[in-house]
Amino acid sequence: MRRVLITAAVAAVLAGGTAVSSATTTTPTSFSVTATVLATCNAATAATLAFPNYTPGGGNQFGSTLVNVYCTNGTPFHVSLNAGGTGSMTNRIMLSGTNTLLYNLWTDGGYGTVFGDGTNSSATVAGSGAGIGTAVQVKVWGQLLDSLNLAAAPGSYTDSVQVTVIY
Repeated sequence: MRRVLITAAVAAVLAGGTAVSSATTTTPTSFSVTATVLATCNAATAATLAFPNYTPGGGNQFGSTLVNVYCTNGTPFHVSLNAGGTGSMTNRIMLSGTNTLLYNLWTDGGYGTVFGDGTNSSATVAGSGAGIGTAVQVKVWGQLLDSLNLAAAPGSYTDSVQVTVIY
């Protein structure tokens, strides 16, 4: 019974002269979507480089820290360190009041190249960004030479080294 009703409804529409319209289409077109991603680096972060307790005549002391650099993916960069508050690239100085403690920072664990700004035989460290949300870690090695600090006075010594990311 149901089949008959559907057929009758279709026949009634056709007999009534109701026209079914047909759609016409045009030739497709397209448009471009563009964006430009600019190279950028956000501020680098670094933890404190803390040397072990030092006793003059007790031998060299070593320490390290990581500088985290955040740059857009594939962006080449260089990490540069300044000489610190009162020292030079070849002899960085920590202070405790007017007392001094000499140390230096290096690009590698072999302590062969001073980590600096590219002056006075120092070098920067190159890297490539992994994305703003992903840190690229640059290691900084520190060395406190016993032979340069035999006359050091007891105290807590500090220095502040500025990190600059050039991209």
